[in-house]
Amino acid sequence: MAGEKILVAEDEKTIRDLLARYLTKEGFQVFEAKNGKEALEIFEKENPDALILDVMMPEYDGWSVLKRVRKVSSLPVLMLTAREEEEDKLFGFELGVDDYVTKPFSVKEVVARVKALLKRGKEPESGEKYRYRELTVNVSEHEARIDKEKLNLTPKEFDLLVVFLENKNQALPRERILDRVWGYDYYGDLRTVDTHVKRLRKKLGPLGEQLVTVRGIGYRLEEE
Repeated sequence: MAGEKILVAEDEKTIRDLLARYLTKEGFQVFEAKNGKEALEIFEKENPDALILDVMMPEYDGWSVLKRVRKVSSLPVLMLTAREEEEDKLFGFELGVDDYVTKPFSVKEVVARVKALLKRGKEPESGEKYRYRELTVNVSEHEARIDKEKLNLTPKEFDLLVVFLENKNQALPRERILDRVWGYDYYGDLRTVDTHVKRLRKKLGPLGEQLVTVRGIGYRLEEE
């Protein structure tokens, strides 16, 4: 994990410097941006492995940056926000945020969350491969394809897809999905699952119709 590139986009210098210092001590190569315009410029030039992104920034806000990034990359994105409203978080998940931290926060917690995102998104977890109709998923390579076209999935969307493939034709409660994909210590709302399933369905195209809602329970991937 050491040496991986982290882009910290935060307009408050004190917070930005603090995050950069801690991440550098952990062996990461850190790039700093004080506004959305700089963030996009550094992103395009340096191709970072993960992005820590503040919502409220000058030039372009965090939402605008995230939209641009998600058009071309599925890198892990951790959002920093002073807002605690659940609707704001759900909006972020709609755009492709992988995790959230609300200010004020512990810098050590942010670093730990970034490491977890990188581990899930980059490191092979097993040699498992799955086939489902024209869909193939290689867990080791963290890659999903429909026919020969690679799917641009975020780390959480990929993990969600693997959970459904591991449990085909089983009705999975939202609570179980949340625990498997986000972890037992995640404090998010169950609607987080709904938002990610919606995004996954869209990216799966016609195959997304096989990911059905089980009324009052959760979701099920229909067997072939």
